[in-house]
Amino acid sequence: MRWQGRSTRKKTGGRRKRGRKKRKHELGDEPTETQIGEEKFKTVVVRGGERKTHVLQTDKVNYIDGGETDRVEIQNVAENGANPNYARRDIITKGAIIETPEGRARVVSRPGQDGVVNAVAVDG
Repeated sequence: MRWQGRSTRKKTGGRRKRGRKKRKHELGDEPTETQIGEEKFKTVVVRGGERKTHVLQTDKVNYIDGGETDRVEIQNVAENGANPNYARRDIITKGAIIETPEGRARVVSRPGQDGVVNAVAVDG
């Protein structure tokens, strides 16, 4: 769990006094680092009783080229603007450039939040 409340430090670096304890609604989960592999999902209950599906591993992507959509295999992560180490570790996030048999594609969904990997074709 990760606390997402206000920092205990001020802009100046001075310490801020706690007015109260941490609250449950200020807690967050660790980021879901979706990797390439056999499909594996995790469903969590979030605030308001809703459900959210995290993609832990996947080897398939909904590849969108113009008006056509195909489910194709992911070969590897070419680059990831979120973190250069993610590309080396084949971690898929929104904005990552992946390689497929159809060509390169940019991930437009949030696999750790949406429960699906969607990508649009990239020229070049």
